Amino acid sequence: MSCSPSSSCAGLACCIRHGFQPSVSAWGPTGELPHTGSGERLENTMEAMENAMAQKADLLELDCQLTRDGVVVVSHDKNLYRQSGVNRDVGSLDFEELPLYKEELEVYFSPGHFAHGSDRHMVRLEDVFRRFPWTPMSLEVKEQNEELIRKIAGLVRHYERDEITIWASEKSSVMKKCKAANPKMPTAFTISRGFWVLLLYYLGLLPFISIPERFLISFLPTIINRTYFPFSCSGLNQLAAVVSKWLIMRKSLIQHLEQRGVQVVFWCLNEESDFEVAFRLGATGVITDYPTALRRYLDHHGPPALAS
Repeated sequence: MSCSPSSSCAGLACCIRHGFQPSVSAWGPTGELPHTGSGERLENTMEAMENAMAQKADLLELDCQLTRDGVVVVSHDKNLYRQSGVNRDVGSLDFEELPLYKEELEVYFSPGHFAHGSDRHMVRLEDVFRRFPWTPMSLEVKEQNEELIRKIAGLVRHYERDEITIWASEKSSVMKKCKAANPKMPTAFTISRGFWVLLLYYLGLLPFISIPERFLISFLPTIINRTYFPFSCSGLNQLAAVVSKWLIMRKSLIQHLEQRGVQVVFWCLNEESDFEVAFRLGATGVITDYPTALRRYLDHHGPPALAS
């Protein structure tokens, strides 16, 4: 449940929240996670991260890939074509050979809108750790690349970030390897674990089952068929919107998870009406492509009252 059937948000996510403490375990209710900053700067660049942090971001969400020469880099896509126009995989090139990002990139969850920036360079995860040593981060691993997992775990240990760095993956098989590589890091739900929690909730058994995960990162169902299209068939998208809204948008579910120490984050929300929906449901955080807009929303509205 951490990501969609087809793709997750491209880039980095940041969390802005009132009363936040610099520890993953210390998050309180109602926070904000701007997604990637890819609506305001080129995704995954240091400039985008700096922009997000300037909006008082509390957390960065990063996707990790491994270059041919063994460097862990921040990149949403395995293949570079969408980002740079070069039809090569990250793993087929050395770090110094990686191409620049395109001068403009379409914002994934705002079709027709494009981001620009002066920084077009792909960054090393280690450089991000050095630049933001106390900032919590979520690191998503998409494939069973044991070398990538091992190197991420090693970097987290080296920079003493175990308690403020989150393992995230869609796949339970990948998450198993991640937890084995560094069990001190908190984890987010995989897709199968997310469905398992929903099943237990509707069976009334969830209060009696332990929950080792600390984060549920899910799409907000109301964006399906507006800015998020998980399926190529419009009929399937309509069905997914109805079913997922019924299953996921339950205040009692979110409250129960947060009472159990699980922080609930919805992506990828780029409109004020969606911010409002997510926070009224009781979400801990929101992922967006526009951190400045989300910052403005929180400054003007404050933490919204929970839905009744």
